[in-house]
Amino acid sequence: MSIEWKGVMPAVTTQFTANDELDLDMFKVNLKAQLDAGVHGIVLGGTLGEASTLSEEEGRKLTRETVAFVDGKVPVLMNIAEQTTQAAINLAKTAAEDGAKGLMILPPMRYQASDAEVVTYFKAVAQSTSLPIMIYNNPIDYKLVVTLDMFAELLEACPNIQAVKESTRDTTNITRIKNRFGNRLAIMTGVDTLALESLVLGADGWVAGLVDAFPAETVAIYTLVKADRIKEAIAIYRWFMPLLELDINPRLVQYIKLASVHTKIGSEFVRAPRLVLEGEERVRVIKVITDALAVRPTLPDYKSI
Repeated sequence: MSIEWKGVMPAVTTQFTANDELDLDMFKVNLKAQLDAGVHGIVLGGTLGEASTLSEEEGRKLTRETVAFVDGKVPVLMNIAEQTTQAAINLAKTAAEDGAKGLMILPPMRYQASDAEVVTYFKAVAQSTSLPIMIYNNPIDYKLVVTLDMFAELLEACPNIQAVKESTRDTTNITRIKNRFGNRLAIMTGVDTLALESLVLGADGWVAGLVDAFPAETVAIYTLVKADRIKEAIAIYRWFMPLLELDINPRLVQYIKLASVHTKIGSEFVRAPRLVLEGEERVRVIKVITDALAVRPTLPDYKSI
């Protein structure tokens, strides 16, 4: 199996009903909006997908429903964020059985592993599956960094490790990766507020968050940058920035879901212990969203570029 590691891949939200059940109808409304905008892949089961709150049955159901709905138009990737190596291997196996075409894998969760332990963990999962893999490198949130030397060892041992979701917040890392590994390791930027800069510096794609509410604007920025129409991309990006900053907050799930309510492609229901926004925080976030919508830009015909 192979994936073309480029373009915009939404880290999609999981939609719930008011009764805390999966809302597959609204979930498919959002999926359709993503496909209509021209995204290049779908990432399930990440932070925005509230994966840690889903049962195994719910996670598998989401995967199967997404694969069926997407119907081969773009690859579906499952995120793996587990506490044990065996649990990660088991999830890789069931993801493949349910039709996922790739995996995004985090380091071991809830344990401050050594470099050797992290490398051994990634190797064990990668060598248990034929699915192509993107390593999620996010030391800011997960307190473990995957260094270039660690990547060198992984790439030599595991040909199916093919990409990194680069979320170190250090854009110079993009150049270091390119200088060291060339095209062997694709780079998918994972920080919305650094996306344009990362794409200009050579990132191959964007695993995005606010795309869940604004898919067309997200894909337009990517497409314009790759077409060297930088000024047009910057104009959209500057408009987008107050919204993109919703992605770098501990309550990014609630913020982005609330934004998707205002664009009519999602609901704001979250699963406990998360709570729907209330009070001054809710008022503040709604103002960010409505202020942006009041001056929402007219996009160029980016699909024809």
